[in-house]
Amino acid sequence: MSLLDALKWRYATKKMSGEAVPQDKVDQIIEAARLAPTSSGLQPFRVIVVTNPELKEKIKPIAYGQPQITDASHLLIFASWDNYTEERIRSVFSHAAQERGLPDDAPSDYEVQLTGGLLGKTAEQNQAHTAKQAYIAFGTAIAEAALLQVDATPMEGFNNAQLDELLGLHERGLRSVTILALGYRAQEGDWLVNLKKVRTPANQFQIDFN
Repeated sequence: MSLLDALKWRYATKKMSGEAVPQDKVDQIIEAARLAPTSSGLQPFRVIVVTNPELKEKIKPIAYGQPQITDASHLLIFASWDNYTEERIRSVFSHAAQERGLPDDAPSDYEVQLTGGLLGKTAEQNQAHTAKQAYIAFGTAIAEAALLQVDATPMEGFNNAQLDELLGLHERGLRSVTILALGYRAQEGDWLVNLKKVRTPANQFQIDFN
């Protein structure tokens, strides 16, 4: 299946069967998110995997009672850094140098410039930036799930502050951004499954400057 065919197949599943997604497929979806591009390769987010039924029950009211929370096989919660720090940035560059067998005696001019620019912004500005990076990986994970024919429901409809508190994300320097519910569509009870996929017409979506 091509990516375009996979994207035509997928939809935001409204009712899941509860069938478990094989772990190897979940691993591939998470790996796709890990390999997604991010600004300066900083990857300022983490993916939290929830399978515990009791924890999903606690998350459900935080997500306004959406049934996919408990019907899904896995919940992938994308949580981004609450801010950039010199330590976090240094750790990323140091790891890259080690992996590439390069010297890491001192920060490069690029790292110094990048660090100065990011630390000159407010925590709110930086958290907005880290959330954007999480969304890149979020979209990549959705595409990989479609290629594997795993249903995935992107979810922004939840109380971020309450989810952060439940999962203790503040102590980890993280803030929840989105939830991706993974599972398989139910045979009945999903009002969206048989509706035509509708998007902006191609001749309106693409704007050419020739």
